[in-house]
Amino acid sequence: MQGAARGPIPVAGARRILVLFPDEWDRSMAARAAPGHEFLFEGFDLFRFPGNARLFTFDVLRFVERLARRYARSRLDGIVTSDEQFGPVVASLLGERLGLPHTPLAAVLTAQHKYYARRAFERELPECNPRFGLIRRDFRRRREVPLPFPFYVKPVKAAYSVLARRVASWAELDRHARFSWLEAAIIERLVKPFGDAMRGLPGFEVDPFSLIAEEVIDGFQVTVNGFAREGRVTMLGVVDSLMYPGTDQFQRFQYPSCLAVERQAAAEDVARRALAAVGFTHGMFNVELRLCASTGHAKVIEINPRAAGQFYDLFERVDGYNLFDALLALESGGEPRVRRREGRDAVAASFVMRDLAGEGLSRWPRRGEVARLRSRHPHARIMVYAKRGADLRRELKWLGSYRYAVANLGAASPEALAAAYHAIHRDIGFHPRGRLVVPEAMLGEATAD
Repeated sequence: MQGAARGPIPVAGARRILVLFPDEWDRSMAARAAPGHEFLFEGFDLFRFPGNARLFTFDVLRFVERLARRYARSRLDGIVTSDEQFGPVVASLLGERLGLPHTPLAAVLTAQHKYYARRAFERELPECNPRFGLIRRDFRRRREVPLPFPFYVKPVKAAYSVLARRVASWAELDRHARFSWLEAAIIERLVKPFGDAMRGLPGFEVDPFSLIAEEVIDGFQVTVNGFAREGRVTMLGVVDSLMYPGTDQFQRFQYPSCLAVERQAAAEDVARRALAAVGFTHGMFNVELRLCASTGHAKVIEINPRAAGQFYDLFERVDGYNLFDALLALESGGEPRVRRREGRDAVAASFVMRDLAGEGLSRWPRRGEVARLRSRHPHARIMVYAKRGADLRRELKWLGSYRYAVANLGAASPEALAAAYHAIHRDIGFHPRGRLVVPEAMLGEATAD
């Protein structure tokens, strides 16, 4: 496992923060955090080699035990994570061991085990829960499928929309759910830590390697963001999730939402009820909802019991505070300082550049090319994910597209935001040859109508 590498130079009396399974968003925010913080990093990045090779030897309970011994001997002020796969479980187990603020383990497991989450929503807010049913991992016959086609199928325990797919027939489902020995081995190692954490806990008997079928709900998608402290929920804002036309692939996440204030309040109310249903009393969260096209009613997609690293600076640009700073305060036992519309921009978005054709990058970025791209657009936060070979093929199969770059930026208006994005897009020289050209209208103002 990765050792206790530090961020900023330690300051006497600094707040010591452990960052679990840090990614590029966490590290960039830690590097620019206010003085008075010392960051320690533990874990590996699932999406980068060679760190992700550690997946095949990872034992979550042994990992927690090792960290508990290490940090029991040295002061920690808080544990933070934006990782979706292992971070919430490890943060909960380790926080309990060290007596630090943490999300209750049962709430993490219920939220992340999609079948148990659906059962909790069915009990407490059934009108906001699409029809669903369990598909055992060794299914072989049509009669084992609990819903009529089409429906969404996804692993009971997964992250980042891995293997979540709309299937329209038995043939599509059967093809989607059959894996090579290497894919099966990777899935086994991805899910095993979750299974190890839930083993022996009362009420958690359903195999986390199963699949779940969910009714297709069309409509406008949003993400409700906030935090809970001592059982009190504070909502931070609603982010619109916009898709590439004709797909279920995210094109951008935009803040603030285009929804009317009363519709945002209704979405936040559904999110509160969903959080209560799974017993979520502490921590940052984001709740994904779809607003049904025919009724406008909100349906819960899922609860992510963690901060959304990709959203860290969107709130800073619009509201004047960074979600990472709020996370540090919360997990150190304090009250996050929240502001509203005090940022330099009126609107912000995280744009996701995707290869939908499966061709991969037209060429590998040259040495220093990404750094020069960033220097030419200093007000944007740009991340590039260069992949090829087996890694590229696996991402295309598991996620349905290849996310090769992300650009976070803000502007005074939606029109200025679109222009700034186009400037970055034009400046990239390694787009896939068959890239989807995003229509101008799509980069205008978002609309839920």
